[in-house]
Amino acid sequence: MDDIATRGIIRGAKAAVTGGIAAFFLVVAFGNIADYDSNWQFVRHVLAMDTTFLSPALMRRAVTDEALQRLAYHLIIAWEAATGVVLAIAAALMAVRLGRPGFERARAFAIVGLAMGFLLYGVGFLVVASEWFAMWQSQTWNAQAKAGMFTTVLLAALAFVAPAER
Repeated sequence: MDDIATRGIIRGAKAAVTGGIAAFFLVVAFGNIADYDSNWQFVRHVLAMDTTFLSPALMRRAVTDEALQRLAYHLIIAWEAATGVVLAIAAALMAVRLGRPGFERARAFAIVGLAMGFLLYGVGFLVVASEWFAMWQSQTWNAQAKAGMFTTVLLAALAFVAPAER
């Protein structure tokens, strides 16, 4: 197989990976809208810290105002949807520009979208929810393992998509 064909296959794989992760974020956002209450309960309890060890030193971090909790949940859903849209656009642009000029610009959009996903799961869930709001202490409302898995997938995708082909 020649270098041009190999490069096309690699670019196609990058577009496919980007599209797959776009689908994930769009389905997650849709699920949070269609079945609002399921993850609303998760966000509400994590922010309220009501299933943690209830350490007085940490409980001052708790957010118990429902309006602020709902705002946080709406921002999460909006971020998921925006991430999915950015990645879907990037995947489509990458797919139509596999062997044409403009693939690198499209790949840059994919990098932005993957970074957005990392910010949500790596920073939002692992740093803010798990550590700041002590989600790791909850037996019921602990998504630390899932967030870690999603972060790993996003970083692997980023490591694959980010480098330019030779």
